[in-house]
Amino acid sequence: MILDAEACYAAHRGRDARFDGVFFTGVKTTGIYCRPVCPARTPAATSCDFFDTASAAEAAGFRPCLRCRPEVAPGSPGTTLADSLLRRVRERAMKGMTLETMEPEMGLSMRQVRRIFLTEFGVTPVQVVQTQRLLMAKQWLRETTRPISEIALAAGFRSLRNFNAVFREHYRMAPSACRTQQTRTDDVITLRLAYREPLAWETMMNYFRSRLLPGVEEIKDGEYHRTVMLGKAMGWIRVSPMPKEAALRVEVSPGLMPVLGTVQSRVRRMFDLDARPDLIEERLGDDELLAPVMKKHPGLRVCGAWEVFELAVRAVLGQQITVRAATTLSARLVNEVGHKVETPFENLNQLGITPEAIAKMSIDALCRLGLVSARAKTLHHLAEFAMSGGFDFPPGQDHEAVVAKLVALPGIGPWTAHYIAMRALRYPDAFPAADLGLRKAIGKGELVSTRAATERSEAWRPWRAYASIALWTSLTP
Repeated sequence: MILDAEACYAAHRGRDARFDGVFFTGVKTTGIYCRPVCPARTPAATSCDFFDTASAAEAAGFRPCLRCRPEVAPGSPGTTLADSLLRRVRERAMKGMTLETMEPEMGLSMRQVRRIFLTEFGVTPVQVVQTQRLLMAKQWLRETTRPISEIALAAGFRSLRNFNAVFREHYRMAPSACRTQQTRTDDVITLRLAYREPLAWETMMNYFRSRLLPGVEEIKDGEYHRTVMLGKAMGWIRVSPMPKEAALRVEVSPGLMPVLGTVQSRVRRMFDLDARPDLIEERLGDDELLAPVMKKHPGLRVCGAWEVFELAVRAVLGQQITVRAATTLSARLVNEVGHKVETPFENLNQLGITPEAIAKMSIDALCRLGLVSARAKTLHHLAEFAMSGGFDFPPGQDHEAVVAKLVALPGIGPWTAHYIAMRALRYPDAFPAADLGLRKAIGKGELVSTRAATERSEAWRPWRAYASIALWTSLTP
């Protein structure tokens, strides 16, 4: 990707937070690279090179700045194939996956992926994976008290020796030099996840508050808590806002250390931390329907879900009934199939809904919980789809193609498919036009047709999911 050096320098000189994570500045006189918001003295324009990824900066020989810490910068929400591939590789690297294990879900051969990366970003997938692991480890070294050996393995390195060698080679320092706290093994893990301001935290909490799974999630004192199961690892997380630092504070139970990269990635997606409010505002902020609510609630995000299947189940249960009724059915499911877990929170003692658990339940057992037979059968189809990897759509796939595949499942209509696409699969242009609330908001109190809602939404592309959030928010007193 070709960057406008003059525009990048102006953004860096002004410490423009809108571009945090959008590009990085390599300072040739020091050999380090920085975020646009770096508090250090601005270098001369002739001393700066600009890169669209941290991987490209490191491939050019620059080391991450110790003051602004590029490892905590927000990610990119880009929607091109290259952006989608980059995001997928980064997320899978955070899970400790290798390029070989990623290839089946890419929809392209690794040779094609390599060609795209070199053309668009000037780096190879191998370099992206290595940079992601190094930056992730660097953040954990600084922000947690976990042993370096645990951090090395959780970040995806083969061994402590391999980690030490790679870290020293790239950053010219030992991993221990990044530590700010004494090593402990029993402390809660605390991370700081940055976002681009503004962030409508209370609006997000209102969304989650009305849909909480009892025993699995809770909101208390403006914080979000939930239980977590990832593979064999079980525990809990607590998420709270740090508005003065434009970040979320994420506390993670020690037992989740082996899957910390996955936890970090999921929290970012769940709270839509990589969104570009400036681009969304630029497209939607002058619309007569959306402008008032966007001004009243700056920083609206598309709240997601901890797990795709969990949200898909909620979407199916919510077909043609109220949010409260759907929450009641979800709670019954959790009580029936959820496993017990210990947490420091009095009201959190259940793990969430899994496709394996739903698949084991008979249709009659599901119906006894209050589901009609058709919904019960749909949940079975959904569970089979999830267990077969159906939700692992290739990067860059158009959301309409994703919706078409979801609609092919028995019992999944366009509304449900678009809802899953926007909230769970993070497609920013998905739009559940059949939704009664959206149709009412578009009609300013009068219910317009689904067709009319679809036509009206054309002006909001490619951010129709965010327009949906604004419209739903406008219905709240």
